Amino acid sequence: MSALISVKNLTRVFDVSKPWLNRVIERKPKAFLTAVSDVSFEVPENSVYALVGESGSGKSTIGKIIVGLVPPTSGSVEVNGVDLSASKNTADIARVRSDIQMIFQDPYASLNPRWRVRDIIAEPVTVLGGETEGLAERLLEQVGLSAADAHEYPHEFSGGQRQRLCIARALASEPKMIVCDEPTSALDVSVQAQVLNLMSDLREEFGLTYLFISHDLTVVQHVADMIGVLYLGSLVEEAPRDTLFSTPKHPYTRMLFDAAPRMDGFGREVDPPKGEIPDPINPPSGCTFHPRCPLAVDRCRTERPEMRRIGETRVSCHMAE
Repeated sequence: MSALISVKNLTRVFDVSKPWLNRVIERKPKAFLTAVSDVSFEVPENSVYALVGESGSGKSTIGKIIVGLVPPTSGSVEVNGVDLSASKNTADIARVRSDIQMIFQDPYASLNPRWRVRDIIAEPVTVLGGETEGLAERLLEQVGLSAADAHEYPHEFSGGQRQRLCIARALASEPKMIVCDEPTSALDVSVQAQVLNLMSDLREEFGLTYLFISHDLTVVQHVADMIGVLYLGSLVEEAPRDTLFSTPKHPYTRMLFDAAPRMDGFGREVDPPKGEIPDPINPPSGCTFHPRCPLAVDRCRTERPEMRRIGETRVSCHMAE
């Protein structure tokens, strides 16, 4: 299966320094935050690749880099063989960009409250100069709403209905891939299931590819084909869904599974996760997970582990065996 998206050695560093005068008065140097650190993965066509991890692990930043909202500091993102950061052909970049859309986490904040639903859904096609007659009405029916809703404003819909509007807008330009940034985290559990089932049906109908960003392991287990686990901006483990859930290799992945709620977990005793995510401005040396890892040895404190393959899994851990 050919890769639609190929991410290679992706790094993003943000300058989070105080204003110049404050630094002079306090005699402090500039501060830099590494949100994404040397991440590489591929997303095959017509598949669902999930990125999971705690808050602050770099999931959303990777999604924004792929859709072009944030430029990478280094590394590359190739879409259908076109390197979006290195290519000089603006026509190729524009064509490839139109193949990728994004669904944001908060349906309340990602819709313009002053626009009617028809204008919101048709905007991606309007920008490209395409035909929009009847487009919004058709897409509204495809996502389980009424064509008559095209006359309404976003405040007249519930949270789940607004997320369906966001999905309809993402489908308007007939993309090949949709980046889903926690698309169900702001919704009730019953509404989450409806939205996830809708996304699954649309994937089969249109042959879509999803990059699914989430912290909810139960949702990821329901939708993903391949899963990448992020910690402090680095990819620490990648495996097919069934392999990852049955035999996780990295201690951080096991910690996430132990911390997740389970239907059969009533009365179980699990040690709570140890420690907090370190300061990304001043990360630990060696393996960044070693301050929280029960398996850490002296080597983990001094040497950063390389990503290596063990069976179907790629893992970044000295003690993975």
